[in-house]
Amino acid sequence: MRGIDGEQMLVRVFLGEAKMVDGRPLHRQLLDLFRQEGLAGATVLKGCVGFGHARVVRTTTVEYLAQDLPVVIEVVDSPGHVETLLARLDQVMTGGLVTVERARVLRYDPGPPGGRAGPEGRPSS
Repeated sequence: MRGIDGEQMLVRVFLGEAKMVDGRPLHRQLLDLFRQEGLAGATVLKGCVGFGHARVVRTTTVEYLAQDLPVVIEVVDSPGHVETLLARLDQVMTGGLVTVERARVLRYDPGPPGGRAGPEGRPSS
């Protein structure tokens, strides 16, 4: 398992939760792909309200509009891994939005017993 620190790339994939590919939710398929590709990690976030290019507001407060809530997958990794990821996304995506931006990563690891850990596991003063 590898860790990441310093200047990295943040990729966000925006989808509707109802988006399916080969009978499986696309967000789950992408999560599996990111794991197989060895990316440092990914998080799937389910939104409670949002709208896309069709400008239809999807919300949990109106039952018939809660059927395609927004989903965001966030991935942080090195620029090289992100370039590989983007090429693979081109093969899988059937709609949605992908954004890429630089991110400064501060990883917090457990420190010594009795002390708080700072970035990269160094005890904070």
